[in-house]
Amino acid sequence: MSQSSSTSAPGTADAKTPGMVIIGGGLTAATAAETLRKEGYQGPLTIVANEAEIPYQRPPLSKGFLAGKEGEDALLPLPASWYPEHNVTVLTGTAATALDPGTHTVTLADGSVLPYATVLLATGAAPRRIPFPGVELAGVYTFRTKADSVAMKERLSTGGHNLVMIGSGWIGMEIAATARELGNNVTLLGLEDVPLSVAIGAELGGVFLNRHQEAGVKFVLPASAAEIQGTDGVVTSVLTTTGVTLPADIVIVAVGVVPNIALAQDAGLTINNGIEVSAALATSAEDVYAAGDVANAMHPVTGTFARSEHWANAIASGKVAAKSMLGQDATLDDIPYFYTDQFDLGMEYSGFGALTKDAELVVRGDLAKREFIAFWVLEGRVVAGMNVNIWDVQDTIKALISSRRMVDTVKLADPQTPLEEI
Repeated sequence: MSQSSSTSAPGTADAKTPGMVIIGGGLTAATAAETLRKEGYQGPLTIVANEAEIPYQRPPLSKGFLAGKEGEDALLPLPASWYPEHNVTVLTGTAATALDPGTHTVTLADGSVLPYATVLLATGAAPRRIPFPGVELAGVYTFRTKADSVAMKERLSTGGHNLVMIGSGWIGMEIAATARELGNNVTLLGLEDVPLSVAIGAELGGVFLNRHQEAGVKFVLPASAAEIQGTDGVVTSVLTTTGVTLPADIVIVAVGVVPNIALAQDAGLTINNGIEVSAALATSAEDVYAAGDVANAMHPVTGTFARSEHWANAIASGKVAAKSMLGQDATLDDIPYFYTDQFDLGMEYSGFGALTKDAELVVRGDLAKREFIAFWVLEGRVVAGMNVNIWDVQDTIKALISSRRMVDTVKLADPQTPLEEI
C-alpha cells in the first residue's frame, strides 16, 4: 500500500497543512498511528516508511514466520485496509533524509518537503555490522527485516544446509532453533562461554544451551569468525578465531543492533545511546518525539535512562508518544517485557536488565525440568523476573517489580507460597 509523495491526499509530501508525521515503518509507527486516531486526532497523518512494506512487527520473523508456521498476516499489527479507512497516508519505500526542527519540516529522498506540526521518530535499529573478511560473499546474511526472513525461509525450509550462526543472543538462538527444526545442520559461535549469559547469567543460559545441544545444535564458545571463506564469490566455510574450519553454505551474522540515530543527530537532537527522551518521549527539540528501539527514555521507576529493543516497548512507547503528541499527560512507565520460543522452551521476561548485574538470583521451580521462575533481587527488591514453561504469572511478576516492595527471598523461592502473598 504505497502512496507516491506526489499525491494530494492529506498528509502527503505536498500537503500545505502541517499534520502529524511518523518516520518509521515498524510496530511503533503502527501503534502510534492507531492511537492518534483512537484518541480523536482527525488531521493529516503520514507515515514515512523506508522499507517497501506497510508497517510490520518483527518477533515472528525469527520465530513462527521463519518456521513456516505463520503467514504474512502475523507480521501486520494493522491490516492494509486500516490505513486508507482511517485516512492515514503511508509512504513506503521512502527515506526521510533530513529533519529541520526550526522550520518543522522533513525532507524526503526525492527532494520533496513534508511540513509537520508534530513529528515522531520511530526509526528503529539496524544490524550491527562487523567487517569479517568474506562478509560480502553470497550466502552471508544479517537478520532484521522481513526481506531477510523471507530469504532465510526460502533457503532453510528445504533442510540439509550447513548454517553457521555468528551471535549467541536471543535472535541468534531463536534462528538456530528454527533452522534446526527445519532439518539443517547448525553451528553457533558466540563470545560468551555460555549463550545468553550476558542477559540472564550462565546458570540460566545453560538451560537453553542444553536444550539446543539435545536437538543437535553445535556450539563453538567462546569464538567468533576470523574469516568467512568462499569459492567463486559464494560462502563455503567459516574459519573461527579458535582455528576451527566449519563447513557453511549459509552464514547469519546476528551480533546485535545499533539505533538509527542519523536523522536525529543531523537535526541536532540530544543523543545518548539512541535519541534521549523524557518519560513522555519528548526529545530535546520542540514538537519532536521518539519511541521504540531508537529512544533512550527516562524511566520513572528506576530514575535512569533505558533503551529497549523489544516488542512490548514498541507498543507501549507508540501509545505514549501518540498521547504526548496530542498534548496529553502520558508517561512511559511500563515494565520492559519480551519473550522467546526455542524448541519446546517458552519464556517470558519482565524487568530491568541493567539492574540484574549485581542482583541475587532466586529460582522457584526446577531448572532440570525446565519449568521455573527466576527472579533477580537487588537490595531486597525484585528488579526482573523470567518464567520458563510456567504461564499466567507475568502480571504478578510485573506487580512485584513496579511496587518496589521488599521481599522475602525464602518465600520467593518456595513454590508453595503464592506469589501474590510475597
